[in-house]
Amino acid sequence: MNIQQTGSSPVSDAAGADGRSSRWQSHREERRRELIKAARRAVHALGSDASMEDIATAAGTSKSVFYRYFGDKAGLQQAVGEVVLSQMQHRIREAAQSADTPREGLLAMVTAYLQMASTSPNVYTFVTRHAADTDAAQETDAGSAALGHFFEAIAEMIATPMRSHLGDGKEAVIGYWPKAAIGMVRNAGEQWLSTPASPAKPGQEVMARQITDWLCVGIAPELSPSTRT
Repeated sequence: MNIQQTGSSPVSDAAGADGRSSRWQSHREERRRELIKAARRAVHALGSDASMEDIATAAGTSKSVFYRYFGDKAGLQQAVGEVVLSQMQHRIREAAQSADTPREGLLAMVTAYLQMASTSPNVYTFVTRHAADTDAAQETDAGSAALGHFFEAIAEMIATPMRSHLGDGKEAVIGYWPKAAIGMVRNAGEQWLSTPASPAKPGQEVMARQITDWLCVGIAPELSPSTRT
């Protein structure tokens, strides 16, 4: 005698629910990635001050969709920043690994940084500054943390070849100089990015070499009196 079961067991119900939950989560993650890409394109075209409404319109969706996925503009900045900074970090690491000496490594890293940032100054500015139109301190802190981790990673990339090159007894230099170098590169680079194009503005390669020279030998050569003939 055959008995056909028409009901479902608790185990199969749970498996089905888990499957639906997994598919929904996968859908949400894919949609989030699409919105981040759309936001990057919008900010690149519209500028770093683009509002959530402007970004949503350019993305062909509603502002409420972006709020649903990212909470507020600071949350969107953080999400875009995590992607952009990860790509920059990867590119800078590749550049550093191709160098034979610490100075060549610095030049390669500064060059990669300027190249990536200048690809879209609007997007770079969007992800490296705090949102001015939000009171969500927790989101702002999270964005700052992502940026801090990025520069910490770059500082460690600078410090690693220095340890091998300088040897023992130079921890004061290795401990402080890379972070000071990051400050110079970032401030000089951001000023260069924001400077309007003109005959007086250095090109990207010239600026990278100039920053590297400042890091390695300072401005002493500029301060030396000219030799009179």
